[in-house]
Amino acid sequence: MLQRMLIALALLPAAATAATVTDWPLPAPAGSAQPNLVTAPDGALLLSWIERDGAGGHRLRFARHAGGDPAAGWSPARTIAGGADWFVNWADFPMLQALPDGSLWAHLLVRNGSATYAYDTRLLRSGDGGATWRPLGAVHDDGTASEHGFATLWPQGRDRLGIAWLDGRNTVAPAGDAADHDGHGGHDGHGGGAMSLRSASFDAGGKRDEHALDARTCDCCQTDSAVDGDRVLLAWRDRGEDEIRDIVVARFAAGQWSTPVPVHADGWKMPACPVNGPAIAARAGRAWVAWYTAAGDVPQVRLARSDDGGASFTGMRVVASGERQQGRVDLAADADWVWMAWLEEGSDGQSLWLARFDPQLQKEPLRLKVADVAGRGRGTGFPRLQLRDGAAWLAWTEVVAGEPRLRGMLVRP
Repeated sequence: MLQRMLIALALLPAAATAATVTDWPLPAPAGSAQPNLVTAPDGALLLSWIERDGAGGHRLRFARHAGGDPAAGWSPARTIAGGADWFVNWADFPMLQALPDGSLWAHLLVRNGSATYAYDTRLLRSGDGGATWRPLGAVHDDGTASEHGFATLWPQGRDRLGIAWLDGRNTVAPAGDAADHDGHGGHDGHGGGAMSLRSASFDAGGKRDEHALDARTCDCCQTDSAVDGDRVLLAWRDRGEDEIRDIVVARFAAGQWSTPVPVHADGWKMPACPVNGPAIAARAGRAWVAWYTAAGDVPQVRLARSDDGGASFTGMRVVASGERQQGRVDLAADADWVWMAWLEEGSDGQSLWLARFDPQLQKEPLRLKVADVAGRGRGTGFPRLQLRDGAAWLAWTEVVAGEPRLRGMLVRP
């Protein structure tokens, strides 16, 4: 039975807006984790996840939700791929993308060496709605046993996929193996050079181009992308020589990537990767970026806007501040609103929050705690957010008695 509850606005009570929060039953079985959620060109929501296969390996599966009743509308789940040599991690996880030509694309993380963080980002493509999948191989061709991950995928035209990833080819230690940076968090860097950022595009025939975008990035913060017309915006966490780790954005248009621009001069000096990347959304010549920072030793989630298509950013807004802030943000925009999701954690446990802003980030007519999240720390991963029909659809991981499971909610103002 659907569980419904009416939640009042937590901020600005004089202009309070109510929201209906509805359970969204997800088709993933118990033991599933690392969800990702995208919107297909026809408006359907595509949920992907990793589950154990019972033989010591894993498989990547997905299902399609056509809309309407949250408890109905799911297609049968389909398997994209399986394997016993995957890199499975709370922070770096596979993604699915649908292109206007009807093709589906997914990426996997597959080990390429004996070091803990030596793995490839490999692509697969389906031309029949996900019934069968054809592997296209690694997106990179450096051949090093190093880290290649934290990818973001986007439609770069009707039948071409764009992808960007963090590339560890320059981080390989002198001994010839990738340095082990403990747990994708709190590490002290690699034994070789810096992590870099690269992008490429693919069609059904394979790779069509590749670009080196940034020679020195944060080692294991997620990247994110947004498409607005014929422009692609890419956001990531930079890493200065002085260990300043602030967020930057680059634009791809007319076959060229622009020089990255800072979203805001946080000045966060951090000697290790916080494993907490940005989220970006774009629409009608505007763009917005959400991110986590602990500049000045104060954890915060922040939001900024661009009124010139990502060429510059302004209007930085502190959305939430204090020791409870975990970041792990996601962001989406529709014709009227910018929606932001993030995680908090305190002595009373974890919680998932959602806020809605006007495009200028001046008004916030909705802020609510969507759910208390079972589990603590890294095991709950990163919540995913998409918009459809003026409502927010969210999926995330919970951990109950040491076992992960997926949970979903629909928030309708």
